[in-house]
Amino acid sequence: MWPLYVIAAAAGALTALQRPALDAIVPRIVPHDQLAAAAALNSLRWQIGSIAGPAVAGWLLAYAGLRWSYAADAATFAVSVLLARKLAPSPASHDAAGPSLRGIAEGARYAWSRKELLGTYAIDLAAMLFAFPLAIFPFLADELDAPWALGLMYAALPAGSAVVSLTSGWTSRIHRQGRAVALAAAGWGLAVAAAGQLHDVWLVLLLLTLAGSCDMVSGIFRSAMWNQTIPDELRGRLAGIELLSYSVGPQLGQLRAGGMAALTSVRTSVWAGGVLCFGAVGLLALTLPKLMAYDARTDEHARRKRQASAAVQESGTGGGSGSDVADGSAVGRRTSHGVQDRS
Repeated sequence: MWPLYVIAAAAGALTALQRPALDAIVPRIVPHDQLAAAAALNSLRWQIGSIAGPAVAGWLLAYAGLRWSYAADAATFAVSVLLARKLAPSPASHDAAGPSLRGIAEGARYAWSRKELLGTYAIDLAAMLFAFPLAIFPFLADELDAPWALGLMYAALPAGSAVVSLTSGWTSRIHRQGRAVALAAAGWGLAVAAAGQLHDVWLVLLLLTLAGSCDMVSGIFRSAMWNQTIPDELRGRLAGIELLSYSVGPQLGQLRAGGMAALTSVRTSVWAGGVLCFGAVGLLALTLPKLMAYDARTDEHARRKRQASAAVQESGTGGGSGSDVADGSAVGRRTSHGVQDRS
């Protein structure tokens, strides 16, 4: 078994290198007022993969076997490498500092000074810690006497996220984004709590889809807040901090769900986790007034980013085209980070 653990750890380490860099590119090539829409479209690639991937894998496992399934997966990575070689370079700004431990500390100090950003991390962490029971879905399907629905349970969350992504035009009209993050995370908790109480498998699937929709709404507005306010020179470091909440929260959530199910029952683990999520989000909302008061139209950080973005566009050296990224001539300070739904 040990090679599987080594490979999984290596994959996680490579993701930690790739994600901050990949997320930091988006604000450099997308206009400031379209960042929420970009976050929604960017997440769509994950949602398509999360829905279609398990279905294709199951078909290959059933009709071709395990080796062919992994061979097909390896082939898709080979295609990704070939496509990545065609990407235009996105070099650091001319005056960007080199990587250092001091730079990491500077990013952490900046994050601590921005309580509204810390609030988005904390709310996401609470939602995943208390209401992300994927590990016990097989047992929940058994209790519902519907083992055939296990695949649908796993697909319900990304399906709900996909619906929001495909209909996300309304998000550009929401300016109180911190409040939207909290409300969506609370909705996620309530949907999971209700799913743990019901006995009809179709209602459970519907509620899981609703939970996925709420999670996507939260993710879009978290991303918008990061992209619209974080200085360009701190973008990658803040993306790395976000990666901690993205990776740690779901893993601890699986541990919480499995442990509580062992001590109580599967259903209790699901609905109690949802209730705990709702309570934790409410408590965070009360203790983080800057998050709840955040308004993209008046926030000083967002205003500076808008002005910098407008200046870059007017000067013709940026403004969302790819040419300035390719030759390294982008000089404007844009914004940071992208969304990654971890369902």
